[in-house]
Amino acid sequence: QCQLNGLWRNDQGSLMEISVLKDNGDFQGQYLTQVTLSGGCAQISPLKGAQQQLGEEGWPTFAFTVRWDKFSNATTAFVGQCFVDAGGKETLTTMWLLREAVGSLEEDWKATR
Repeated sequence: QCQLNGLWRNDQGSLMEISVLKDNGDFQGQYLTQVTLSGGCAQISPLKGAQQQLGEEGWPTFAFTVRWDKFSNATTAFVGQCFVDAGGKETLTTMWLLREAVGSLEEDWKATR
């Protein structure tokens, strides 16, 4: 079974650490992004999420948000699933939406990536 606890690295070199995984599936940790909207240095941001609780078998789905408030006025929501290959390697697959603050309703069209 896949365990979300621990340190994860993505294809872009960003790191995610899930340090608390509660019995009900809620989790928290931190995200160290190497990719920023401003092109600045890597920053640590808090994350919170939940994992779908499964029995002994199966690959859990999960969702979490990252608040980039220390260097950007944006939030990202991730959804994904955890898999384990035949060799025991755990892999998280995710999709994300990033919402950036804009100054008016007319600019809403460009706020989500």
